[in-house]
Amino acid sequence: MDNERKIYTKTGDLGQTSLLGGTRVSKSHERVEAYGTIDELNSYIGLLRDHAIDDRYRNLLISVQEDLFVAEAWVAADPDLDAPGLPVIGENRIKVLEEAIDQMNMELPELRNFILPGGHQAVSVCHVARTICRRAERCVIRIAGKGNNDEMIIKYLNRLSDYLFVLARKVAKDLGAPETPWITKE
Repeated sequence: MDNERKIYTKTGDLGQTSLLGGTRVSKSHERVEAYGTIDELNSYIGLLRDHAIDDRYRNLLISVQEDLFVAEAWVAADPDLDAPGLPVIGENRIKVLEEAIDQMNMELPELRNFILPGGHQAVSVCHVARTICRRAERCVIRIAGKGNNDEMIIKYLNRLSDYLFVLARKVAKDLGAPETPWITKE
């Protein structure tokens, strides 16, 4: 039992945690909020993978989750210290999302109205993930310039939210779920 690693450390019991590099900060610190929101997004993408969606999407979502772990590591790193050895999110990862968006868009009807989220549980989870992605993007923007790789993470999250929107539409089409357009009432 002594050799077993316990999940609890008790070091956060007073509301503080450590950034990568060891710097102690409040659990309400904007950097902790940013990587926590990316983690929340990652969890919702995992939930989306558990729905009845095409394996092509599921496989790309696994890759997205790996990218989000990279983003979390950069956001969790103390910006005043070097972060040697951390992988980066490069333009190639953004290009993968753009190509997937373009491919799905070719199979979708032209968008003429805003769409109300819903129609199927998998579609709704896409939309929830999309809104969390936008919140994560805003959180990272708040800390931008105080760390490394922030600009690329912001760009990745921006493109990912676009991907999740188009994915919601494509999943709706694949599953025969209705898209409900938003039509203003006078």
